[in-house]
Amino acid sequence: IYRNGAFTCSGTVIAATWVLTAAHCVGSGLTVRVGSVFRAQATTINVTEYQVAPKGDLALVRLASGHETAYSKLADADPPVGATNQICGWGRTSYNGQFSEQLKCADVRVTSVAGTCLDHRYGPAICTTKINGNAWSGDSGGPQRYNDQQVGVASTADGRSEQTYGSVPAARSWIRSVAGV
Repeated sequence: IYRNGAFTCSGTVIAATWVLTAAHCVGSGLTVRVGSVFRAQATTINVTEYQVAPKGDLALVRLASGHETAYSKLADADPPVGATNQICGWGRTSYNGQFSEQLKCADVRVTSVAGTCLDHRYGPAICTTKINGNAWSGDSGGPQRYNDQQVGVASTADGRSEQTYGSVPAARSWIRSVAGV
């Protein structure tokens, strides 16, 4: 996700014209690049609107035109504590480093779920700790997956080992009502 031409956040295509991201990532002047794991090779599409979830750090971004690609499957239940999940994004790979030009992924361990974990906007979340990598600046809005389904949206991270992802299952009815998926 780009704001006024500058990369700001990651996101996930969930339908031909809808991208799921973090609420703190949206605002005026948005465009989205889709269709490649390399940012520079992706197709740029304008954003016509965005909607912020009533609770939690999640938002839906509507694209001006549809894009055929693999869409992320969304989970209906949070993962169990102790599960190994995958996180992905185009964020920084070191404290003062540049944003990644290629999609990066890492494994994390679930430490707590909605009810005992809160995201940036005090909504239900999934808290994790790193196994072989962690989220950082620019990964906000990116997915956390469990069993090939998206369970979370990157909200906060300490840059060392812990990260918080807004719970997709907790927002499923809102996502269905807005995006129809």
